Amino acid sequence: MSSNEGGLDKAKLFSSKELEIATDQYNENRILGCGGQGVVYKGMLFDGRIVAVKKSKTVNEGYLEQFINEIFILSQIDHRNIVKLLGCCLETEVPLLVYEFIPNGTLSHLIHDQNEEYPRSWDIRLRIATEIASAISYLHSSASIPIYHRDIKSSNILLDEKFRAKVSDFGTSRSIGIDQTHLTTQVLGTFGYLDPEYFQSSQFTEKSDVYSFGVVIVELLTGKRAISTFGSQEKRGLVSYFMSSMEENHLLDIVDAEIGKDGQKDEVVAVAQLAKRCLNLDGRYRPTMKEVAMELERLRTGQGDYIHTDQIKQAEVVVRKSAENWDFTSFSTEHYSNCSITSTSEPESALESESESESESESESDVHPHIC
Repeated sequence: MSSNEGGLDKAKLFSSKELEIATDQYNENRILGCGGQGVVYKGMLFDGRIVAVKKSKTVNEGYLEQFINEIFILSQIDHRNIVKLLGCCLETEVPLLVYEFIPNGTLSHLIHDQNEEYPRSWDIRLRIATEIASAISYLHSSASIPIYHRDIKSSNILLDEKFRAKVSDFGTSRSIGIDQTHLTTQVLGTFGYLDPEYFQSSQFTEKSDVYSFGVVIVELLTGKRAISTFGSQEKRGLVSYFMSSMEENHLLDIVDAEIGKDGQKDEVVAVAQLAKRCLNLDGRYRPTMKEVAMELERLRTGQGDYIHTDQIKQAEVVVRKSAENWDFTSFSTEHYSNCSITSTSEPESALESESESESESESESDVHPHIC
């Protein structure tokens, strides 16, 4: 950590006593969420700032590595749509991480909770998609070193007081060399969001983040979870459902009713076509995140070229196989020696990425088993 040029020195070092006081001795009433890595507490610093403190639940080498990795990554990032790491405490066996407090929960809550007070208009969704794309594009192209996030999903997108997006959870993110095109790693991710090419090859590329972002766009369009029940009681991947609906020219039949009445169908169709490109099974034909961010910004500002609803055609992208072949709900790990399935239950939280519970209708362990 000390060899990280310009990294750790940007993060404030908190004392363990200071954080104990801030969280009222880690009082259960201060818990904002519990995730696979740790428990997130709401705290108040001496200067009155409200913060989020992540504390590891157990001490093991894996958690230690992810906590340190998050410090390493976030200390090099400065973007308005990426959660800020304010500092850490190194006096404990596993570092305590201190983040800015993000008050309005996660994008997953916004999309899937039955809360009438949440703003869910098409304009809000398009703005959020644009902000997420801007943040990921920054990681890939503009950060001091290129960074692959590796776990883009709606539960890792936080929303601030104005419902602006903040990308979070960098525990499994990796920085790469300028001349590198991919990382060869043990497969790690979340069912429903995982790039099929990465699942097969163990090679994670920048286009793997693009695929995951494509799933988030489809969530915003349809209001459905990445793994959902469609019609019958059988769970099915949202991607295959979306792709088949696009190919059959039934897109407008699956769009969330809350945005279907906003009268901006041409914009919706244009974003759906962009999502389809992001979800191409062949990563070479997916756009870069920089291209995605630029296209979404053009649509937001009314400068994009719309595909009119009476001209919806099968997307121009090359698809090697039917999306049905990549329905992860039917995947088994017995043929993939480099994978193992574990279930994690991600908590409800208003501030930090791993703080998301899908318990509204189905638990995270049932719906999004992590591959690790």
